[in-house]
Amino acid sequence: MTPVTSFAGKTVALFGLGGSGLATALALKEGGARVIACDDNPAKMAEADAKGIETADLRNIDWSKVSSFILSPGVPLTHPEPHWSARLANEAGVEIIGDIELFCRERAKIAPNAPFVAITGTNGKSTTTALIAHILREAGRDVQMGGNIGTAILSLEPPSGSRIHVVECSSFQIDLAPSLAPTIGVHLNLSPDHIDRHGTMELYAAIKERLVAKAGLAVIGVDDPMSRAIAERCEASGVNVARVSVEPLHVKGIFADGETLVGVTGADAAAVADVAGIGSLRGAHNAQNAAAAVAIALALNVSPDEIRSGLHTFPGLPHRMEEVGRIGSALFINDSKATNADSTEKALKSFDDILWILGGKAKEGGIEPLKPYFPKIRKAYLIGASAEEFARTLGDEVPHAQCGTLDKAVEQAASDAQTLGAPAVVLLSPACASYDQFPNYEVRGNHFRDLVRALPGIEAKGA
Repeated sequence: MTPVTSFAGKTVALFGLGGSGLATALALKEGGARVIACDDNPAKMAEADAKGIETADLRNIDWSKVSSFILSPGVPLTHPEPHWSARLANEAGVEIIGDIELFCRERAKIAPNAPFVAITGTNGKSTTTALIAHILREAGRDVQMGGNIGTAILSLEPPSGSRIHVVECSSFQIDLAPSLAPTIGVHLNLSPDHIDRHGTMELYAAIKERLVAKAGLAVIGVDDPMSRAIAERCEASGVNVARVSVEPLHVKGIFADGETLVGVTGADAAAVADVAGIGSLRGAHNAQNAAAAVAIALALNVSPDEIRSGLHTFPGLPHRMEEVGRIGSALFINDSKATNADSTEKALKSFDDILWILGGKAKEGGIEPLKPYFPKIRKAYLIGASAEEFARTLGDEVPHAQCGTLDKAVEQAASDAQTLGAPAVVLLSPACASYDQFPNYEVRGNHFRDLVRALPGIEAKGA
C-alpha cells in the first residue's frame, strides 16, 4: 500500500467503492485523513464499513468541511451528465480528483524523483504496460505495475528512488489527475472510444494529451493524425519527445521495419531488437507496442541484450491475441479484449484464412471500418445483440452464420476448421463490448478459452 500522507488531518469525501475506490479509502485513512465514503451499492458500503471506513450518504454531509472529493474513474465526471456526487462537489467548490492524482501528490511529497512511467492510448496500453514491466523485471529492477491494468495504484508499494512504477492510465483516470507529470509518459494511439463519457473526439484526445504534456520524456506513437499532432505540440512546448511508429522515422525514436525494431538518434539508425517468432507480439500493432517498450527501456538504461531477452520471454496478456491452442492446422486465438473495430482491425491484419467470431454490444460505427479486411475472412460467426446489424454489414461479401451464443459459434467454427483442409485461424475478436451476454471482456474470453480447451483433439497452450 501507498499511504496518502499528503492528506493527513483533512476530511475527504469519496464516491465509488469498487476495487480501486476501496483501496483509495484505505490508503487515505492509513495516511491520516478522515474519509467519508459512499457508493450506490449498499453491499459496497457494508464492505467498506467492515474494513473500518466511515460511510455516509454524501447528500447529507457538511461539504464545507470537505477538502477534496475522490471520484471513481468509472463514475461520470462530465458526460453524458455529471454524477450526482460530482454535482454536489462542484456546487460546494470542492476539487474533484482520483487515485492517480493522489499517487502523484504523494510521490511529489516523499520521492519526487522516483521513476514513474505512465502509459495510455486507445489500444495497446495494457500490453505495453505489461511488456515494459516484464522487461524491467527481467533486467533485475524493482518494479511496481498497476493502474488501469488491474492492481489499484495505491495498493502498490510507495514510490522510492530505486523503485519504478509502471502504470496504465485510462482517459477517465487522466481526467481526474491534474498534476500528472510522469518521468516517462507514453501515448500510443487514438481512435474513437468512450465518446459517451467525454462528449467529443477532440475532448477525448485532449485528455489523453495531458499524460505526455508534462512528462520528462514523452514516448508518442505517431501512426494516426491526432497523435502526430500531439507529438508536434509537445515538442513545440519544449517536451523531450521520442516517436514510435510502424513506418520509417527520420527523427528520434524507435520504428518497426517489419519485425525489426530500429532506433533513430540524430542521423544514425540501428537495429535494437526484433519480434520475429514471438507469438505474444504478433502483428504490426504489437510491433508498435514493442517499439514503445524499447524506447522506455533504453531511457531507463536497460541494455539492448536485456531488452532482447525480455521481449523473447514475454508471455503476453490474456484476451489480447492470446493463443489458446491448435487442432491440426487450425489455430484458436482469444482476442476478447477487442471491444471496438479499431482493436479488432489489429487482429484481422495479423492473420489470413480467418474464421471470425464477433458480436456483442456494438460501438458507434459497428464494423463498417473493417470492410477492407473482409477478403481475409473465410466465414463469420455472429453472436449477441449486434448480430443482425453485423449480418447486414457483411452482406453477400462474407459467408456468415447467426450463432447467437459463443458456445454455438465455437462449435460451428471448430467444425468448419476441420473441413477446410487448409490452415485456418478461429479468431474471437468481437469488435464489441460484452455487456449484452457477459459482465466484461475477461469473462467472455475465459469462456472462449474453456470452450476451446474442451474441444476433441485440442493441443492447448498454457493449460
